[in-house]
Amino acid sequence: MDTSSNKKYLQQAEKLRITHDQEFIEPQVALKQKNLKSDGYTTTGTRGNQIVIIGKAKSRKSFYLGILASAALGNELILGTYKGELPKEQSAVAYFDTEQGAYHVQKAQKRICSLTKKEKLEKLYLYHLRALEPSERLKVIEAVIYANDNLGIVVIDGIRDLVTSINDEGQATMICSKLLKWSEERNILIIVVLHQNKGNDFARGHLGTELINKAELVLSVTKQKSNEAISIVKAEYSRDIEPEPFSFTIIDGLPVAVEDFVENTANTHRQKKLKDHTDEDKLRLLGDVFSDDTGLMYGELKNQIKSSYNGLFKENVGDNQAKDFITECKSKKWVDQEKPKGKYTLSSSLEPP
Repeated sequence: MDTSSNKKYLQQAEKLRITHDQEFIEPQVALKQKNLKSDGYTTTGTRGNQIVIIGKAKSRKSFYLGILASAALGNELILGTYKGELPKEQSAVAYFDTEQGAYHVQKAQKRICSLTKKEKLEKLYLYHLRALEPSERLKVIEAVIYANDNLGIVVIDGIRDLVTSINDEGQATMICSKLLKWSEERNILIIVVLHQNKGNDFARGHLGTELINKAELVLSVTKQKSNEAISIVKAEYSRDIEPEPFSFTIIDGLPVAVEDFVENTANTHRQKKLKDHTDEDKLRLLGDVFSDDTGLMYGELKNQIKSSYNGLFKENVGDNQAKDFITECKSKKWVDQEKPKGKYTLSSSLEPP
């Protein structure tokens, strides 16, 4: 690096340096959720950060987005649960849909108006980007964000459609860097939706991994197994206190909270530990973990074990169990590692069922 470039980056580093005598304002709440089990509220999202919503096709993710947008734009609790906390000068919402046509995007707009009990919402900017190329969608979103100083929340329904491949590391890093830049520079909450694969209950690919690592909250939207008319919203990861599970159904085209959800799901069976499974099950799990990837770094492998376990066995598994499983796989030579701190691959001599 030449002297002039070195000086430039040293000056930049000095501006970014954090010292003990500086005072910073805690991130301001943009959306919050009322607690049913206890008094008060839990933060759903703060300005300057991102939250990720994951779910399979038709799990009603877009309906849930409408609930959050309504909370941000309305003056009262939405469905007795969600409330916005945006300041007056930054109380607008930009909503980008990358999949649906104009007719269905407008239906979403009408649902938001109905939930807020308003005929028209001047501070809701709704866009349908289906006809554009991925790079064009990205440019349109960025242009809108920087052209409107009154934005408090940005919703991107279909973040996958801003890249050509979810497994392209360069594109994944670029998208996540954009989200971090936009949220910090504009002091906005960004909500993105990432679809799950049919055979898996979690976000896959490099894009999913990067988004989850950067998010302050990851929420899943799934249909209840015993009653698919009900959708369940649950925190998968959170930097702070996790919001309570929330469930809703659709009546006359609008989401309605299911008030007795907690009572209906209180008696759950004891979860089986990963280590308690047979070797056959564990090898099947490994086969799913490496089904789309030729190699995974340790953190990616840990996350993929958790997601594949959920998809195969319909249960959640924590970080510690996933780490223990990696250790077991190494000791049994089920996985190979090309070099220390390198990528893990499925053993070439192994043929999981």
